Amino acid sequence: MRLFILLFTLISQPGWALEPIRVGILHSLTGTMAQSETPLKNVALMTIDQINAQGGVLGRPLEGVVVDPGSDWDRYTELADELLSKEGIDVLFGCWTSVSRKATIPALERNGGLLFYPVQYEGEERHPQIFYMGAAPNQQAIPAAEYLLRPSGGSFTQFALLGTDYIYPRTSNTILRNFLLSRGIHPDDIIEIYTPFGHADFSAELSQIRDFAGQNPHVAIISTVNGDANNALYSSFQNAVMSAENFPIIAFSVGETELQSVEPQAAAGHLASWNYFMALKSKSNIAFIDQYRSWLSSNMPHIDAKTAVVNDPMEATYIGIHLWRQAVELAGTTDPLSVKERMGNLRFHAPSGYEIRVDPKNHHLYKPVFLGRANTSGQFDIIWRSPSPLKASAFSSYMRP
Repeated sequence: MRLFILLFTLISQPGWALEPIRVGILHSLTGTMAQSETPLKNVALMTIDQINAQGGVLGRPLEGVVVDPGSDWDRYTELADELLSKEGIDVLFGCWTSVSRKATIPALERNGGLLFYPVQYEGEERHPQIFYMGAAPNQQAIPAAEYLLRPSGGSFTQFALLGTDYIYPRTSNTILRNFLLSRGIHPDDIIEIYTPFGHADFSAELSQIRDFAGQNPHVAIISTVNGDANNALYSSFQNAVMSAENFPIIAFSVGETELQSVEPQAAAGHLASWNYFMALKSKSNIAFIDQYRSWLSSNMPHIDAKTAVVNDPMEATYIGIHLWRQAVELAGTTDPLSVKERMGNLRFHAPSGYEIRVDPKNHHLYKPVFLGRANTSGQFDIIWRSPSPLKASAFSSYMRP
């Protein structure tokens, strides 16, 4: 099927004498993942426009080629192949789910390209052609579970691991289960529940969790539910008349963008674990938010830019494009092998206010960790943060007992 190029960045600077450097933006803009992935496409185009306004890369403008896999995992393979083999593109920025990321690997290996992946994931991977901009389990899932075990987090002794039925939730929950067991939680006090993508009603699953709690209604729900099913999860929770104090959901795939689609009262009191929150007060974050809203106002007038939000995977996308730019400038070329060799130990002052560094051995980032509690304004109040950025453990010691 002919490649459907949805959008190119507008190159407004006069006098570009050289051909543009084309980069692929591979995100689902339709289907169950559109709610989460569309903002990542937007911030990628914003970042490209900013770089062009600063003179481009190697004196050439960037051109973003946007394609829509439509939340169809096979299409990620097909479109990655077309971008890399037919469109003269060396680098892709994109994907959300682990199944979509893994679907691009055959195309990367056939064509020699690079993928900058912007979302937290289950670990257990270190592919030489992928740079992981999101969290490994020790930078999100483990700190969240540790918090729930502490008195300040509720001293929970029962856990419901609720996830969408695919690679990321099942692998993450294996790691979490073994971590909880290592901390003295009894096997009978951990339950795992999985639902399909696009699941529209969680009443049965929440009833199962309530039954699991028995006479002690004090269960932490650790959620790896992805996509628009999160809307149904919080709505079902509200309808079940359950308390966020006794049954808190701590989510790994619900950020500010997802909260926009949820009734504020339904999400209020629930938690999330990320490496970035919009509520951070750093000067760099305030500038990041202002830049994004200004870009939306100029390029997407149908969106209310004043109320637009940013989230963790958007920050990770922004970081990834800037790190790639640094590596290209150092290498003097967009050749994937040369760029890869220049990535190790690159640093970038992120919107979070922290300096981010690339681990040269595992292609992950040193990242800070934050825990937030949703409020009625559709934002998160930050309730805990790591003292400093954490080194990513691509392969978890808790993967096996």
